[in-house]
Amino acid sequence: MASTDLAASYAALILADEGIEITSDKLLTLTNAANVELEPIWASLMAKALEGKNVKDLLSNVGGGAAPVAGAAAPAAAAGAPAAEAPKEEEKPAAKEEESDEDMGFGLFD
Repeated sequence: MASTDLAASYAALILADEGIEITSDKLLTLTNAANVELEPIWASLMAKALEGKNVKDLLSNVGGGAAPVAGAAAPAAAAGAPAAEAPKEEEKPAAKEEESDEDMGFGLFD
């Protein structure tokens, strides 16, 4: 099953690299040319999932995210503004200690 999934993914990448619209028929044509039997339902689902998406952008953003961008913006903002006082943390009441097993009359190794 993994080889058919990979074949469908590679077929989609080939189509995207050539600038060809990713359709079920084209995915099936490429996988059949590679002697991989892909069921039409899976080709249809993949084509619908990738419809209207830029596959090249999806690949270039794998593992990326907004965190590095936000992290890079924070030092730039801090450099232009004077250091502000840290917000005061409110003191929280001490949490009630949970009862131990010994309080219940038995222990873990009794």
